Amino acid sequence: MKMQWALIAGLVFALLTGIFAVINVDSVQVNLLFNTVQIPLILLILGCTLIGGIIVGSYGIYRQYRLQRENKQLKLRVSELESSATSKSTLDSFKSMDSLDSNESDSLLENDSIQSQRKGNPTGTL
Repeated sequence: MKMQWALIAGLVFALLTGIFAVINVDSVQVNLLFNTVQIPLILLILGCTLIGGIIVGSYGIYRQYRLQRENKQLKLRVSELESSATSKSTLDSFKSMDSLDSNESDSLLENDSIQSQRKGNPTGTL
């Protein structure tokens, strides 16, 4: 919807510029710093409008290129952070698995010693 309004505004601006240029068809003197030229005002208005459009368009293209480059760099950074977080969580899970294994082996030894004491073995060895 925003693009449609921008297109409509651009067409209205182009229409008003065209009408303004057609009304002013007299020849004018333009000083080019090193020379003076007589050209019709309609060409001067249309030429200046065209140059302004080119300047604004090139700035827009530059800005879009810069934003795309920044977006790509940020995506790479996010993927790097995700991979480091994944490897860190994998390392943490391995550490927790090791601690669980040692806890399980300790609890198994305690259970064995309790069962051996019930059987009448006071030392707790099997």
